[in-house]
Amino acid sequence: MPITPRPTDPNAAAHERLYRSLRQQVMHGEVPPGQPLTLRGLAKDHGVSMTPAREAIRRLVAEGALTISSSGRVSTPELTPERIEELAAIRALLEPEMAARALPRAHFALIERLAAINALNAEAVLRQDAVAYVRTNLEFHRTLYLRAQAPAMLAMCETVWLQLGPTMRALYSRLRRKEPPQHHRMILAALKAGDEPGLRLAVRTDVTQGLRHLAG
Repeated sequence: MPITPRPTDPNAAAHERLYRSLRQQVMHGEVPPGQPLTLRGLAKDHGVSMTPAREAIRRLVAEGALTISSSGRVSTPELTPERIEELAAIRALLEPEMAARALPRAHFALIERLAAINALNAEAVLRQDAVAYVRTNLEFHRTLYLRAQAPAMLAMCETVWLQLGPTMRALYSRLRRKEPPQHHRMILAALKAGDEPGLRLAVRTDVTQGLRHLAG
């Protein structure tokens, strides 16, 4: 007897699509800190009903990507210096370990891919495009950490990036860098040399040095 497929819930599909889109926007700093969001506005902008918009916001609040006040106002978080320092400390603990686990699998093709992403990162700096900078910076790190084959750690990293996204965009917009940071080149050099202590140091410095400008 053939199995009849269960009908797909259109609200579930719309919710997942909106959740992923909004999550990416927040992580890449496309939404500035303290930006208010409304169910009605999100539903209209993404062409969905209120139900999937409500569910997407609920998930993002649970992940710390959005905050909700006692009055029900939803916005991206405006992080305190203490919160920024805490998130930077988490990055400094997690990401060097992820890089070290990736090192044995850092073949030539991966290093070439990372160098190409870093070139896009440098272009974003020259254009002073803060959103593109944050996006390519995270792509550089995520591409490396995928080789660690540690999905639970990577999920934790992404949760921290998600909470920091709007703040990172504000930081890079404020600094107005003219040259790309040197730490990605140090990461690439350590990968080529198979230098685990050097890799750990380069990653730790890279993920914390910018945040010090905000937490200090």
